[in-house]
Amino acid sequence: MSNYSLTRDQKLEIYYWMRLTRTFDDIAVAYWKQGRGVGGMFSERGHEAISVGTGYALAPEDVVAPLHRDLGCYLLRGLTLRRVFSNLLGRATGTNAGRDANMHGSGDMSLNLVGFISHLPQTVPVALGVAMSFVYRNEPRVAMTYIGDGSTSAGLFHETLNMAAVFNAPLVLIVENNQYAYSTPLVQQMKIPDIATRAAGYGIPGNIVEGNDVEAVYAVTKEAVERARAGGGPTLIEAKTMRMMGHAIHDGAEYVPRELLAEWERKNPVILFEQQLLAQGLTDQEELDEIKHRCEIEVTDAIEYAEKAPLPDPATVEQGVYAE
Repeated sequence: MSNYSLTRDQKLEIYYWMRLTRTFDDIAVAYWKQGRGVGGMFSERGHEAISVGTGYALAPEDVVAPLHRDLGCYLLRGLTLRRVFSNLLGRATGTNAGRDANMHGSGDMSLNLVGFISHLPQTVPVALGVAMSFVYRNEPRVAMTYIGDGSTSAGLFHETLNMAAVFNAPLVLIVENNQYAYSTPLVQQMKIPDIATRAAGYGIPGNIVEGNDVEAVYAVTKEAVERARAGGGPTLIEAKTMRMMGHAIHDGAEYVPRELLAEWERKNPVILFEQQLLAQGLTDQEELDEIKHRCEIEVTDAIEYAEKAPLPDPATVEQGVYAE
């Protein structure tokens, strides 16, 4: 892990992406609670270290398929806040031009971003296809995607992981174990406490990482990415965290014990990283406050831009839509 240490500038850059993700989330949640939202809104709260730490481990030429709680990965790969919020408001300037007022399908292949499929784990075989294309073309590139804990009980997860192992595909699979598959707690989903142990059944590494520690997430992901790039095959990484709000904005998550949320709030990944940066003498409160202010300005700009953006022209409704 020491081979993948971060410089001061890299750490501050990572903090910026984490803070931007949290700022966007806080403001967007408030926006939807005011009844001003249009489409579905999924909170990333608690996932910032995973989305940013894993995304930061990739090279620009690698391909990634993030999910609905991976906003930090979308942003650091180049998807702008303006396009993200435009999409949430169903505007023509959004990533799917108003076809779905959500994060579903919010990809951009010019950024090597694959839009995710709503039902999970259907994005996993897509990422495997991307990884296999790199093998066929003899390109030293890596594909990475994410799934939740509930998706690891689906047959497609096992079929894809087995195929990836057999063909030694350069695939990194991040399991965001946030304790709940919608309203079903982990203990009601499976007997094993650690999802990463399933990797052994396919003869590939299965690593567990504290999902609220961004430096640890980055290091374990970077190691898996470079292993895949060098021909070492796929890796399964289980990042343990907690979904701090409901499945989506309409879900109050009354089924989650309040004491469990309180326990995980003490491990807030953004605050933890702030404290680490200060303790290491890499920054001061004034600089952190400047970053926070910058993030607030950028999110406010994105909202103002999206609110003024045009709705899609009804005449284009059949454009960019595919069906069998």
